[in-house]
Amino acid sequence: MAGSIPALVTPFQRGGALDLVAFEDLVDWQLQQGSNGLVIGGSTGESGALDESELAALLEIGVRRAGGRVPVIAGTGGAATGKALRLVRLAAAVGADAALAVTPFYSRPTQAGMLAHFRLLADDGSLPVILYNVPSRTGVDLLPESVAQLAPHPRIIGIKEAVTEPQRMSALLQLRSAQFAVLSGDDPTALRALRAGADGLISVVANLVPALTAELCRAVRNGQMQAAQEIDAMLAPLYAAAASEPNPIPVKAGLAMMRRMNDLLRLPLLPLSDVYRPALAAALRHARVPLHGALAA
Repeated sequence: MAGSIPALVTPFQRGGALDLVAFEDLVDWQLQQGSNGLVIGGSTGESGALDESELAALLEIGVRRAGGRVPVIAGTGGAATGKALRLVRLAAAVGADAALAVTPFYSRPTQAGMLAHFRLLADDGSLPVILYNVPSRTGVDLLPESVAQLAPHPRIIGIKEAVTEPQRMSALLQLRSAQFAVLSGDDPTALRALRAGADGLISVVANLVPALTAELCRAVRNGQMQAAQEIDAMLAPLYAAAASEPNPIPVKAGLAMMRRMNDLLRLPLLPLSDVYRPALAAALRHARVPLHGALAA
């Protein structure tokens, strides 16, 4: 589990149904552009707005189009362990390669509660589990001491860490092994994490610039730090634009600007506010993303 792994958005039709044609096109494009894996049905994919049959439909497309070339990772988060386990089993049934399991949100369990949660998911044996820690969204922080207790589990194969302090990544990298990968979950600090030894990046902006994020990871792996810094500088305005409103609002707006899909979301999320659109378009142009019409200026 390494390299650039986009956390894919979920396209919707005007009436609110899944746009499976647009999703298949997105998956194919990501594979053509060199992405090293696909996360489907995570928070960037509006997991909270998807029912289980919709998650299954998205995963089936990802598995079929990937054809074993890259791992397909299913978002399997839930506030309750029972729901998370149900999603892990669903993902296994449709052929996903791993489960990305976020810390239980809203319920704010203790460290001991999270240990029990993740061990149950892993012990079930349906899929290998990747831990996902993103306290800014979940309200709870899986501490490195807890990760150290989980990392030796043979069915827990890594962590996506979205805490950005360098000390956190440093502590997790001490747990890294051939069986346990450490992945950055924060685009703006990904280069720093990669240079420190992280295996890869689960990325939001890779929805928009998959070739560049893949090249960023490859450059660091090959010791081409100057090239990596140049790519990171090219992407810096896009990192900021992607955070102008809650994820995945800006990324979907960017994909619409690129004419890859519309920018529709499910409530309570709304399309990007007009005030942020010029900066997003400018950031895409800075990253040399082809735009059309007035946006190309």
